[in-house]
Amino acid sequence: MPEHQTIEWKESWHDEYLEWICGYANAYGGTLYIGKNDSGDVVGISDKDSRKLLEAIPNKITDTMGIVADVNLLYEGDLQYIEIVVEKYPLAYQLSW
Repeated sequence: MPEHQTIEWKESWHDEYLEWICGYANAYGGTLYIGKNDSGDVVGISDKDSRKLLEAIPNKITDTMGIVADVNLLYEGDLQYIEIVVEKYPLAYQLSW
């Protein structure tokens, strides 16, 4: 599955990706993967990072936009990565930070 308008791959999490999530919520919805490179290959994230991100990302999304996104830990072989699924929301959202 290549990157396109509703799919984006990132090797690690940065709070600026909240802008992508906001854009997905305002457009058609979308999925952001953390732990994949630009080719879509899983590079993985550490156990420590995954535990921290699984708690922090949903809270940041709700705190900054007031919406809920599915945040899932997935595996490919021994590597783990995070999938953030954002549904289209009927109202336009803006980041509040």
